Amino acid sequence: MDNKLANPAPLGLMGFGMTTVLLNIHNAGFFGLGSMILAMGIFYGGIAQVIAGIMEFKKGNTFGTTAFTSYGLFWMTLVFLIVFPIMGWLEKPPAAFMGWYLFLWGLFTFFMWIGTFGKNRAIQFVFLTLWILFFLLAIEHWTGSEAIGHFAGYEGIICGLSAIYLAMAEVINESLGKTVLPIGDRI
Repeated sequence: MDNKLANPAPLGLMGFGMTTVLLNIHNAGFFGLGSMILAMGIFYGGIAQVIAGIMEFKKGNTFGTTAFTSYGLFWMTLVFLIVFPIMGWLEKPPAAFMGWYLFLWGLFTFFMWIGTFGKNRAIQFVFLTLWILFFLLAIEHWTGSEAIGHFAGYEGIICGLSAIYLAMAEVINESLGKTVLPIGDRI
């Protein structure tokens, strides 16, 4: 009997990547923030990543557990920070305080990026672009600069697409038993 566990990383990466692309299409100024992005934030960016994190725990992967569970919960908290004020349950956080929320996620992501050293270049790129994205968004909230927000949106689209690429590379390469989509050597 084969007890090999499936790789949960593509699930988590797709949940993160697709939700990140959609939110950052909004941040870049193309569309308003609506139910599609919020639903993705709860279910695919949020719940799917938490499930992937729990699956990584079962595999004994501390990095994967921490990353997927944390970012899944990030998406859920972000949605609730947006929805609760709309529903009249809590006040909207001041922009500067929201900047600190984003800064702390950027700080966490910076240290997670260091945790990618020794892993493939694709995952290093995902985390590098993600910590830059968080810092750009924090600066946008601190300064109120729409230009920085739009720039962050474009950078976030790149970040999300890189996560989608890595997810699909892992699925396709494993399914075909050979490297079709390269992810870069471990360095």
